[in-house]
Amino acid sequence: MKSTKIRLYDLAAAEDDRRFSPNCWRVRLALLHKGLPFETVPWRFTEKETIAFSGQDRVPVIVDHERVVYDSWAIAQYLEENYPKYPSLFGGEIGKSLSRFTTDWVEAVLNPEIVRLIITDIYSHLHEKDKDYFRQTREKAFGATLEVISADREQRVITFRNSLTPLRRTLQHQTFLAGQTPAWADYVAFSSFQWARSVSPFPLLVADDPIFSWRDRILDSFDGEARKLLAYE
Repeated sequence: MKSTKIRLYDLAAAEDDRRFSPNCWRVRLALLHKGLPFETVPWRFTEKETIAFSGQDRVPVIVDHERVVYDSWAIAQYLEENYPKYPSLFGGEIGKSLSRFTTDWVEAVLNPEIVRLIITDIYSHLHEKDKDYFRQTREKAFGATLEVISADREQRVITFRNSLTPLRRTLQHQTFLAGQTPAWADYVAFSSFQWARSVSPFPLLVADDPIFSWRDRILDSFDGEARKLLAYE
């Protein structure tokens, strides 16, 4: 067993204890799943120089002794390959391939819809030094102001909830996406809802939704670690 803690550079809001990156949450949960000791370093959008050693400018980044790994999927594969005696994130090659599909679905379908619902809430929680950067980059990407992007969210959230039917139907048949216990596929999808929960009081889910109950089960996992940081309920 390696005794030195893995270091995770993790996106933070104005408060160090409000961590809101879905990609970083995936990695945090993967480390907890593996039972590996780790520490986190709060990082902001404009602190590019802090992670310049990784050769790029986005988190998550982990440092494991001399090894530097970035990108959540690459980190998950690294942890699986380098810590094979610890609980598996994928459950074999077939599970790994299905986990890749879940990751791509979350990034291509789920996250683009969630960001439109919470983007002004993200902005309101940012550290002051990040606000101009966030507004400029996101408004350029969307071709609209933050306020316009989320202006119709009361109507859009209904369509969003309906789009979750495949996820909802799966969770009507099994406790987690991975079966009886959670794994990478659960952490990827959960982290998108945790992203919203960390910064936004706007309800993406309703209490009688099986997805809401699944989210709560993961919040309670690992002695409730995901509940210990600043967030809304």
